[in-house]
Amino acid sequence: MLNAQENDALTRVGKGTPMGELMRRYWQPIAASGELDERPTKSVRLLGEDLVLYKDRSGTLGLIDALCPHRRVDLSYGIPEEHGLRCMYHGWMFNETGQCIEQPFEETVHPDGRFKEKVKVNGYPVQVLAGLVFAYLGPLPAPFLPQWEPLTWGDAVRDIAISHLPCNWLQCQENSVDPVHVEWMHVYFGRYSAEGGNWSGPKALLDLPGHQKIGFDEFEHGIIKRRVFEGYTEEDDDWKEGHPIFFPNILMVGSEVSVTFQWRVPIDDEHTLHISQYIWHAAPGTTAPTQDVVPYREVALTDDEGRWITDLVFNQDYMAWMTQGPIADRTKEVLGESDRGVIMFRKQLRRELNVLADGGEPMNVFRDAERAACVVAPLEHVKFGMRRPKKYIPGESGFSKDSDKINEVIKTWNDLPEMANAPGSGEGE
Repeated sequence: MLNAQENDALTRVGKGTPMGELMRRYWQPIAASGELDERPTKSVRLLGEDLVLYKDRSGTLGLIDALCPHRRVDLSYGIPEEHGLRCMYHGWMFNETGQCIEQPFEETVHPDGRFKEKVKVNGYPVQVLAGLVFAYLGPLPAPFLPQWEPLTWGDAVRDIAISHLPCNWLQCQENSVDPVHVEWMHVYFGRYSAEGGNWSGPKALLDLPGHQKIGFDEFEHGIIKRRVFEGYTEEDDDWKEGHPIFFPNILMVGSEVSVTFQWRVPIDDEHTLHISQYIWHAAPGTTAPTQDVVPYREVALTDDEGRWITDLVFNQDYMAWMTQGPIADRTKEVLGESDRGVIMFRKQLRRELNVLADGGEPMNVFRDAERAACVVAPLEHVKFGMRRPKKYIPGESGFSKDSDKINEVIKTWNDLPEMANAPGSGEGE
């Protein structure tokens, strides 16, 4: 349980708040790069700031304030030019730094004037990695964007799922250090849902055994989560390897065949951008099919009747997070033994907030280019006793547009020696 002041410190993300300043030290994914191929401008709200992401005709990406400083119109309706974004109202144009570079009528009246040099909006660095656009809103110079090892895989097929959730980021991230919910939310509740005939996820998830032991270890990049299921031992990868929660807001789950990343990006105090990337890695000595664009999809939250969708694994999580309210009231919670990871994570957050307040740099801020270029973390080669999959099973967030290519990648592993055989299978958290 937290008091009200502690809860505010960990959940409020506006500029100048402790958590807002901490989150501004990290690169955050804000869009799939394929979105800008379909439409070159996109409204973005990040850490309480309203911005516009654009791609100009030269291919340069920019992230600047959403409103033109002239008459305060929305630049997401602006016109991408060869080098910059032009306001559709009076033609003022801005480059990726936020600097005004053209003022057509002003320059007609005052050809020698330098008014445009005095006009500048906020502009933030952006980078593209593995089909995602990342942004940095903190003080300059920006740290290096960490390239977690699976994001660097070359022979791979990728898929992106995006959700906009009406709840605070911390409710989402705390789920990652809560192993026990899997057997209840995704198995027991999944079985309950199935009785109503609306289960569409992989049936194998319904056969997952219960937890016998859970454990958490801090490591240099965050927390390693471990568990032992009924019928398994500490020699199984679920315990021996575990999977990492990267500080402050990333979960990675996977094996040598496929990996899932989940980013819980604060839009503002009461909304979260949930971005997942699935990566399917071709077997050694083989080649993955080419993707011109990494496909993306929005994951629906409610059905036609306005009820929370619960027949996908992610949506079950979403329902749990969102029904806690826009910001969970942790002054009223009653924590138990299953919440040891949650308690550890909150302590870690408070510690890193103190590091920042004392003038230091928090965990996972990379200032060394070589170290950031490929950051290695543990992988559970056999998860939930799962052998290498035989086919693509979209159990978490629906079907990929590139499911055929994913199945091609899976086939590249067919001739290799099998992994350990054990009962149960599924996609994990």
